[in-house]
Formats: sequence, structure tokens, C-alpha cells
Amino acid sequence: MKLNVDALRYLSKDDFRVLTAVEMGMRNHEIVPSELVDRIASLKHGGTYKVLKNLLKHKLLHHDSSKYDGFRLTYLGYDFLAIKTLVNRGVFMSVGRQIGVGKESDIFEVATEDGTVLAMKLHRLGRVSFRAVKSKRDYLRHRSSFNWLYLSRLAAVKEFAFMKALEEHGFPVPNAVDCNRHCVIMSLVQGYPLVQVKQLQNPEMVFERIIGLVIRLAEHGLIHCDFNEFNIMIDDDEKVTMIDFPQMVSVDHRNAQMYFDRDVECVFKFFLKRFNMSFQEIPDDIDDAEVDMDESGRPCFSSIAKGSGFLDKDLAASGFTRKDQEDIEKFIEGGVEKDADSGDEENEDGGLASELNESDISGVESLHLVEQPTLNCDVEGIEENEQKTEAGLTNGPETQDASDEEEDNETMISKDAELTKRLRNQKRRVIASVRGGRKNLASRNTYKDKGGRSSHNSKIQKQLSSW
Repeated sequence: MKLNVDALRYLSKDDFRVLTAVEMGMRNHEIVPSELVDRIASLKHGGTYKVLKNLLKHKLLHHDSSKYDGFRLTYLGYDFLAIKTLVNRGVFMSVGRQIGVGKESDIFEVATEDGTVLAMKLHRLGRVSFRAVKSKRDYLRHRSSFNWLYLSRLAAVKEFAFMKALEEHGFPVPNAVDCNRHCVIMSLVQGYPLVQVKQLQNPEMVFERIIGLVIRLAEHGLIHCDFNEFNIMIDDDEKVTMIDFPQMVSVDHRNAQMYFDRDVECVFKFFLKRFNMSFQEIPDDIDDAEVDMDESGRPCFSSIAKGSGFLDKDLAASGFTRKDQEDIEKFIEGGVEKDADSGDEENEDGGLASELNESDISGVESLHLVEQPTLNCDVEGIEENEQKTEAGLTNGPETQDASDEEEDNETMISKDAELTKRLRNQKRRVIASVRGGRKNLASRNTYKDKGGRSSHNSKIQKQLSSW
């Protein structure tokens, strides 16, 4: 989308208030309902809808009524919010011409109050030329849903952080000035993209500097991942400057070697085609970095040793996070012992649980086993006593013992019957309490007279009462 800032000077505070309300609503809405916009903006006398019409006229918002009546920010509206914030901060005062267009960004000239010219980079992820952001970049991390404006903001914040850290470590990068939303303000590099350069006085020296930058980045734990002639600036004195950093990853990334070899291969191919260079006389120590070379003269990624500055850890680059590093350090220090201790504790807990379960189960089984043999023994004793009495073999005390046993059996049986009754009553009470103490209601048609026997008896009773 073409950036036209002419309308910016005519927007009022209410316009920016409504734009900010739509931006806040887009945190959890793809299309922000108009009622929510009005509630967040809270303008007096229903002025929100009048402002929305003005913003739609300038194409700062997009109206969508497919599912419900709502609005969403366009990239132009997001640009106005970022530019307005940076102007209020005093970072720059005017916007100039466009100086660059990329697959995911636009670059403009801006001027400060004292006339210093800076570069303003507006990230515009979601273009037709580059929509595979979710698979190519890790801006989302664990998130499943995304918004192009939010992804552009993440890319801008990431690039500003990398640019600031590389500048502090002495890398030839633009000076990072400020960042807001998807907008990054940096110093303007006085030079040309390497792809536009046709001749060099010392191509071998420039080539060594560029390859040295790739190796030096790897020594600091980073890989550019897009290091080609389009992202390398060179001035009249053949001074090299790197640009474009949102896609940088750590050397501990699972595809780090592939990215490193791709960056090196891009540089080799360009210098071979453009300047017809031969790479057989390249020294092994490029820019004071001792790196092993393969048969074709390209640096080996496995031979690069990390230096003292771990920028990938400080910046949480892709493939290397602080949380993962802390987990690894804990595991190396004593994680194995802790796991073993925790395993013993788990075994102890599991043993206690198994013992409790076995005791419970044995107790339940013992109850059944105690009841059954006593009943069997009692029945056998009764049968034996009956046989003895029939045969006349029983004596006085034995008959008394048998009668006592019979009485005991009868009392036990009666107690069992009482126990079953109590259990049934308790069961009914529990069911009633679960149901909330509600009784079964009769059907709604019981009051109707259907001409049955009950209705006939009620008629007879009414006649008798009248008599």
C-alpha cells in the first residue's frame, strides 16, 4: 500500500482515538465490532460513527459486514499510528520519498528537526510475494492464530534488538534510533546495494570482508540467513554495511549449517558471476579468523569456534532460548541425581499406594470370606444335629448346645435382615438427597377426566353428597 501522509495533518484527536480503539480491539478480535469500538473510544454524543466514516474515506480502516458489523485496521492506518507516536516523541518531523521496496518492508526517508536524514523501515508482512511467514519464520512460536499487523510488529522489534546488539559489538550495521509498532528508525547508510555495483577497485578485499562478517557473526552465535547482494551496502570507499536482520537464527539451530552454507554460497556465486573471481588463492585466516576451508575454498561451519559474546543467548535468537539453556545447565549440574531421587520417591509413594490398595482389597475380600464359611459351618452343624436326633445318638448337653447354636443362627439371620433393611433405607435417603429431596411429580394430564373408573367413582360420590 502506498504511503500518503498528506491526510495525516488533517486528522484530529478523535480520529486517532478511534484508530487506537480499533487497534486495542484487534488484540482479541479479527474484526472489531462497531459497538466495541464505540465503547473503547467513548466519544460523546455518538461521535464514533462519524469518525469511522472519515477514517473509511481515507482508507485507514476496512469495514467488514460478512458476519457482523465491524472494522479492522489497514496497513495505512497502522502506519499513521506509528508515525504519529514517533513524531510526538520528537524522533523525526517530516516524511520524504520512498527509497526501497522489499518483499516484506518499505523504506522511506525521514528528516529530524535539525535536518538530519534518517531511514524509516515499515514492515509489511502478508504481501502476496511473501506469505509463508508461519513456515519460514518463528515469530509465532507456540501461537496458532496470527494477524499480519501483529507479525509485522514482532519482526520490527526483533530487527531493532539485533541491530542494537550488533552495533554495540562493533559490527558494520546502521545505527538503531527508535522503534514503534512495525516501524524501525535507523541511520541512513550512504552507499548502494551491492547488486547495483558493476565494478570494484579491490574485489578480493571486499570479498574477504564480506566472508569475514559471516564468520564473525557465527563466532558470536548468529547466522544472518539472508546474506546476499541485496542486503549488503557498499559506499564509494568500498566500506561494507549489513542490513535486514529479522530472520537471524542461532548457531544452535537445527538447520544452522544449512543456513550458514547458503549465505556463503550466495556470496561466492555473486562474486564469481559479477567479477569473475577465482577462489583458489583465498587465505585461511580471513579477517584474523582461523577457519578451515573445504576443497572448494569455502569456510567449514564445524570449524568455527564460539567467541566470548553469545548474542544468540542474550537476544533469544531462533533455535536458542534462555529457558532451554537454563534447563540444560540444571540437567548437567545435577539433573540426573534429582531424577533418580524423584524416581525413588515415586517408587516409595507407589509402594505405599499399592500397600493401601492391597490392604483395602484384602479387607474387602476377608469380609466376604468370613461370612460365607460361618454360614456353611452353621448349616452343616444343623444338618448333623438333625441326623443325630433322628438316630437317637444325641445326649442332653449336646442337644442344648445344638439348640443354642440354632438360636444364635436365627439371631444372626434376623440381624442380617435388619442390616439389609437399614442399608436399603440409607440407599433411598442418599438417592433422595441427590435428587434434591424432590418427589416424583404426577403427569400433567392426571387432573383431566378421561372417563375412567376413578372418574366414575367421583361422580357417584358427588351425587350421594347432593342427596
